[in-house]
Amino acid sequence: MFDSYLENTLKYHPDRCINCQRCIQVCPHRVFAEGKEHVELIQPALCMECGACALNCPVQAIEVQSGVGCAWAMIGAALKGKSMDSGECGCGGEAGSCCGGSSEKPSCSEK
Repeated sequence: MFDSYLENTLKYHPDRCINCQRCIQVCPHRVFAEGKEHVELIQPALCMECGACALNCPVQAIEVQSGVGCAWAMIGAALKGKSMDSGECGCGGEAGSCCGGSSEKPSCSEK
């Protein structure tokens, strides 16, 4: 089973990067940072798979399967009128730990 705390679908191709830094501007979790010749992927584990970086990359240097991580879980819960503290978010953590936050794993909002 996919565990969003240990893995994600983010793939970065620095050889394609033109250093436009759009990914840095749109990433809500500072997964990318400024580099000399291309953007640096510095915190891939913090990616919530929202897809903003990939959508804004003009050269397809970033790939991410949006709709599987914490961002999707938060949107789904909001649309269904469910509380994120219920542990039913479905982003791969153990029941009660994913978005409820009482375990060692970070909650979606802490990522």
